[in-house]
Amino acid sequence: MSSKRCALAGGIILAVSLATPLSSAAAAAEPAPQSASPSVPPAVIDAMERDLGLSEAQVVTRLANEERAAATETALSSQLGGSFGGAWLNADASKLNVATTDAAAAPAISARGAQPVVVQRSLADLDAVKQKLDQAPRKAKNNATLWYVDVTTNTVSVQAPTVEAAEALVAAAGVDRGAVSVAATAEQPTLFINIIGGAPYYIGSSRCSVGFPVTKGSVQGFTTAGHCGRAGNRTSNPSGTFQGSSFPGNDYAWVAADSGNTATPYVRGSGGANVTVRGSTQASVGASICRSGSTTGWRCGTIQQHNASVRYSQGTVTGLTRTSACAEPGDSGGSFISGNQAQGMTSGGSGNCSVGGTTYHQPVNEALSVYGLTLRTG
Repeated sequence: MSSKRCALAGGIILAVSLATPLSSAAAAAEPAPQSASPSVPPAVIDAMERDLGLSEAQVVTRLANEERAAATETALSSQLGGSFGGAWLNADASKLNVATTDAAAAPAISARGAQPVVVQRSLADLDAVKQKLDQAPRKAKNNATLWYVDVTTNTVSVQAPTVEAAEALVAAAGVDRGAVSVAATAEQPTLFINIIGGAPYYIGSSRCSVGFPVTKGSVQGFTTAGHCGRAGNRTSNPSGTFQGSSFPGNDYAWVAADSGNTATPYVRGSGGANVTVRGSTQASVGASICRSGSTTGWRCGTIQQHNASVRYSQGTVTGLTRTSACAEPGDSGGSFISGNQAQGMTSGGSGNCSVGGTTYHQPVNEALSVYGLTLRTG
């Protein structure tokens, strides 16, 4: 235990191994579970061996300790009430530490086979500090990376690209500086998203829709409408960067997604069910066609004409396909599909899905060819 932890503990250190039977008093109150091996799926054991560097025996022991620790923590958090300061396992899960603001509660903690740690702030106190950080002005939070209750140090940790940015959030939240620890971090959290046609994505405060998931070499991403963003614009949910965009004249673009986002061979269909994309053969005039977008979802109609030129206020776009499927703002960029064949990305139109309308799409094959993209198919 570190010297800092000793100070927090006020010198009370009563280590009890969870890998061995609990004390007789604790055993009477909390019967120890049997070996975890009969109830643990082999796949879980294999994964823990691989990712935690454990033997099968170590996995079984660890899981048994964790099960016992969870039951002990539940019992003690109720027993200690407002003085409960949180609980945590040591690195190999052989000991459970239980924090309390009441030194007189230490014998009750050790009686249940856990290690008492006397601290200054209760878990409720820490949660209240964290809540104030959550409610801080958005501008201050935008410059921070993450903040969380750290029961092991009895503080709320605030991390940002710079210590100054972390301190700024603390100041903006108006919390007790003594209850907070700050640090610089290289972490840049992003969402891990399965990229699906028709799903929303954002460019700043604007919303468009994913056209079709694609790859370019090892890079994964998606096509969309060119009017949604310019090369270099950043996206979120999924996070990525516009690599190319053409509008007016054309209305297509593609976004390279950040690592962790996965291009799938799907378009979001009726009721959210996935439709699998098999290819991108252009359907004939008169064929049925459906489109998927983040505003109006799954809407269908027929193909009325190919190779239409449309005059928008921003300029003329040529080579569009005209359809009777309706759409509304926010659907831009979303998928048009006929059967299982990708057709194009929503460009614009007239009317809406209440009274009906006409919608145009930019054929996907042109964008695939221009940017050297491979359509994800299943």
